[in-house]
Amino acid sequence: MTAQNEPADKGPEIDPATQAPASGDAAATDPLLALQAQLAEAQAKANEHLDQLLRTRAEAENVRRRAQEDVSKAHKFGIESFAESLVPVKDSLEAALAQQEQTLDALREGVESTLKQLSSAFERNRLMEIAPAAGEKFDPHQHQAISSVPSDQPANTVVQTLQKGYLIADRVLRPALVMVSAGQG
Repeated sequence: MTAQNEPADKGPEIDPATQAPASGDAAATDPLLALQAQLAEAQAKANEHLDQLLRTRAEAENVRRRAQEDVSKAHKFGIESFAESLVPVKDSLEAALAQQEQTLDALREGVESTLKQLSSAFERNRLMEIAPAAGEKFDPHQHQAISSVPSDQPANTVVQTLQKGYLIADRVLRPALVMVSAGQG
């Protein structure tokens, strides 16, 4: 063979089946192939984790949106039960006013019946009265003292309730207005 027929130095000969250099450089390429395989595996895992992250974020956003809608509906329709309880009370009052000729006793009986309906509506919706009795200890969380008067009762006890208060599920809606004992005067 002549020098013209010899191939120029192109580096190691590549085996087309493996795309790796042939023979003696196999040890140098195995770590490269291993690293490429590890990189491909890591990229696949990263893509899988990214997909999981995006799905989790979307689910969290959906939960947040649904919770916001539920709160909005609760605000909008939270009074619905109470309103349903008050409609019969209004009906009774209108019926009483529609009666042209009625006796004072019939009117009183109708008002008492309507008051029972209203009290029942309050009870069903956890709206409770605060009506402290005379001699009961003054509770600043549920009572509002209008005045302090000399009394035979111990100091800081209720002498008289001027106006009932109300609680909604253990939360004060309106405190009871009371007169409080200043003690022996």
